[in-house]
Amino acid sequence: MTEVMPPRALGQSPRRVDGPAKVTGTAPYAGDQRVTDPAYLELVQARVARGTVTGVDTTAALALDGVLAVLTPDNAPTLASTDDAELDAFRHEIGFRGQVVAAVVARTREIARQAAGLVRVEVDEHPHDVHLSADRDDLRAPEEVNAGFETDTDQGDVDAAMGEAAFSVDETYKTAWYNNNPMEPHTTTAQWTGDWLLLHDSTQGVHPTRETVAKVLGLDPEHVRVVAPHVGGGFGSKGTAHVHVVVAALAAQAVPGTPVKLALTRQQMFSLVGYRTPTIQRVRLGCDAGGRLSAVAVDVVEQTSRIKEYAEQTAVSSRMMYAAPNRRTTHRLAVLDVPVPSWMRAPGECPGMFALEAAVDELAIASGVDPVEFRIRNEPDVDPDSGKPFSSRNLVACLRDGARRFGWADRDPAPRVREEAGWLIGTGVASSTYPVNSMPGSVSTIRYVIPGRYRVEIGAADIGTGTWTSLAQVAADALGVPFEDVEMQIGDTALPNASVAGGSSGITSWGSTVVATARAFREKFGDDPDEGDEMTGEMPEASGDDYAMHAFGAQFAEVRVHVDTGEVRVPRLLGVFAAGRIVNPRLARSQLVGGMTMGLSMALHEESVLDERFGHVVNHDFAEYHIATNSDVPNVEAHWVEEDDPHVNPMGTKGIGEIGIVGTAAAIANAAYHATGVRVRELPLTLDHFLD
Repeated sequence: MTEVMPPRALGQSPRRVDGPAKVTGTAPYAGDQRVTDPAYLELVQARVARGTVTGVDTTAALALDGVLAVLTPDNAPTLASTDDAELDAFRHEIGFRGQVVAAVVARTREIARQAAGLVRVEVDEHPHDVHLSADRDDLRAPEEVNAGFETDTDQGDVDAAMGEAAFSVDETYKTAWYNNNPMEPHTTTAQWTGDWLLLHDSTQGVHPTRETVAKVLGLDPEHVRVVAPHVGGGFGSKGTAHVHVVVAALAAQAVPGTPVKLALTRQQMFSLVGYRTPTIQRVRLGCDAGGRLSAVAVDVVEQTSRIKEYAEQTAVSSRMMYAAPNRRTTHRLAVLDVPVPSWMRAPGECPGMFALEAAVDELAIASGVDPVEFRIRNEPDVDPDSGKPFSSRNLVACLRDGARRFGWADRDPAPRVREEAGWLIGTGVASSTYPVNSMPGSVSTIRYVIPGRYRVEIGAADIGTGTWTSLAQVAADALGVPFEDVEMQIGDTALPNASVAGGSSGITSWGSTVVATARAFREKFGDDPDEGDEMTGEMPEASGDDYAMHAFGAQFAEVRVHVDTGEVRVPRLLGVFAAGRIVNPRLARSQLVGGMTMGLSMALHEESVLDERFGHVVNHDFAEYHIATNSDVPNVEAHWVEEDDPHVNPMGTKGIGEIGIVGTAAAIANAAYHATGVRVRELPLTLDHFLD
């Protein structure tokens, strides 16, 4: 058990520390960093999905006034490490359409773009394969899935349980290919000074980026500095370094003394910075006459890239969500000539809980049990997967509170019986969950700089979530001083090491580190330190291995579907979450509403459309890749239940960055069924599904 801090600043909503700078446009993002006489970089990308570069003619490009260099597979410096094929810039072998095959450095962005169009790349094109199907005979079982989870699990006898079940569901659900689209594109400014490299990079982790770049380029990590005080969103796509960072560093190396700027275009982001794999999920559920689950089985087929394996942990959440004696999960990969999939907000839980929660809704209806009551009826006493007790589990509280707030008790369960001015109206519910993650290795320094002023240094990232503010609140309570007495320094590898801002682990990892350092500071220097007193501390080892630790939530949706056009509207979303102690209610509400909005966007709009003839996403811009806007989300409510969990960390927090998106799409799909009587098992819920 962890000693949880009594809250003073925690639980309050002070003004965002970074707010004035962002409102006035003075917060320096990666592309805003002022450097002297920069050059600009433009990428040349492969136009085939598979092939071999046999030659690159740079004559015309180099003849253009203002062009400084053109990098190609034939002249680019040899990398020290090509273990990660995604980062192996300027390969002769093309593994997907959009791969970087050359790059132009020029005095202006316009010249660079013009010159890139003059580079002639000769390619020996090979047949490609980009078709995802569960019927393929070459599906592969990965050694493990993302985050180190087992590929398959098997408990009891699912087939026998399904045969004996009073009610059952055996259906296939599909989620689309989704691309990350943070408002700030992936941007890097690179500058060399001798054998020292400075990167201003839009990244979710300055230290992880430094480690990666140093390895690829064969540098001492201490000779690489990465700076990112502000990041305009990431959602996982900036959690690992992608090839553009390596290309920017190599380009700057080609023009010694000149800083080089690269900002990916929206179109380039669709092939170079990861995406959420499409999934095909066969879900089998069985229950007795009373609606108690006897079997849960989820078999997932998804895709990975031929050049680098990524296996999303899509079925993992179904292993622990509900009680059932017979359980089975599998993951299989189709290895394709496509860009490398990667993290996108709540990888695994987001697509996995769509399928599970839609299937649970179907089974609840089939068994004649109210969908809220069905979920409550199948609450496990312990984690069904590990057998561990939960450190805290308040899903039932979320369901009951959400049902009360939403007015669920007045719901008529019959589908397609409510119509208002040509709109069919329905309501739906789904559960949410996300694990409590922590990452080791963070270090912080606390210094008493002047009377009444403490400086806290840690290389953490603020990706728009409010780290500047929330981490200062943690530090204030850990030191026992007012919030205003704390000054944060983050986002720079010149500061102590910090783990990546990913997996909703930031406050758990960085906050635990700051608390440990503050306690050591007080133990050594007391409550009346001298100016200059300083303490450095590391993140303590996690203490909760004896428990299964997860956040939970319940999502409720109202959906309207137009009788004649099939248009789908979501006039109301309501979520109630149990996510431990809330550090800053204002920031938390923004996080949760943002996640729910992203889930709505997943349900109704987002889908990367692949042209299999050429192997690329054709709707690769905001004109055609539709994302929910303000008019799509007129009423989104986020609430939380009080939760005191002494096992997770000294702050009692569980992380809130991901759980808001989990379950939203299922709640909307379930509501759409309730409105229309049409069960749609694939996303997005486009209007054609509801037209006769």
